[in-house]
Amino acid sequence: MAVLKNLKRIVVKVGTSTLTYETGKTNIRRMAKLASVLSDLVNSGIEVVLVTSGAIGVGVGKLGLKERPQDTPGRQAAAAVGQCELMFMYDKFFSEYGHTIAQLLVTRSDFEDKERRENLSNTFKRLFEYGAVPIVNENDSVAVEEIVYGDNDSLSATVAALVDADALIILSDIDGLFSSDPHTDPDARLIPVVDEIDERIIALAGGAGSKRGTGGMVTKLKAAQIAAEHSIDTVVMNGSHPQDIYKLIEGRQTGTIFKGRK
Repeated sequence: MAVLKNLKRIVVKVGTSTLTYETGKTNIRRMAKLASVLSDLVNSGIEVVLVTSGAIGVGVGKLGLKERPQDTPGRQAAAAVGQCELMFMYDKFFSEYGHTIAQLLVTRSDFEDKERRENLSNTFKRLFEYGAVPIVNENDSVAVEEIVYGDNDSLSATVAALVDADALIILSDIDGLFSSDPHTDPDARLIPVVDEIDERIIALAGGAGSKRGTGGMVTKLKAAQIAAEHSIDTVVMNGSHPQDIYKLIEGRQTGTIFKGRK
């Protein structure tokens, strides 16, 4: 059984479907529990980066909209409103456990441009030195990459590579990768370990994610591939119970582990 061991630095990605209810309102209990678990990991000596989705979803709820806007400007406007609320809540929850957070809003060009990438890397390094918890989101109000391409999964892998993380943990509304669609096949089984993402694995990924997010297993496999190229293990697990992250830290099997190339 493959497990994660000797973790010193991790990137945790949380999706919109994990942070919000079907109503679009924030799942306060789950968000508070996530902050509690991550704060505890930091206390134990593990450096943590949180890549968060949810700005658009929280903005939709804050604005009282009946549904997620279908046009890009509408989603960007919802993100602008939601990002304020999202960070306010993260700051509140992490502060309760004595931790300071730092907001980093990034775009694809911040990673593609050599100078900006170096500046971003230096910022992360100094934040780790200061003991702050970096919280990263794509700057949806000015960039459309995440809005179009998929719920920050790839962003989380790119961040993991940038900070030289030991593992990427993706929290979602799914338990991991299954042998077939568990919604339609009662015999579907969870695949605990994937050594290599090949065409067969990609075929198992299925379609898009929930109506509140833009991701799905396909985008998570893409993230795992990016991470694997940098020798980083990726875990896709259900985020309904953030305390299950402890199982990973303790070496117990949870979700699906996609092995990095060593």
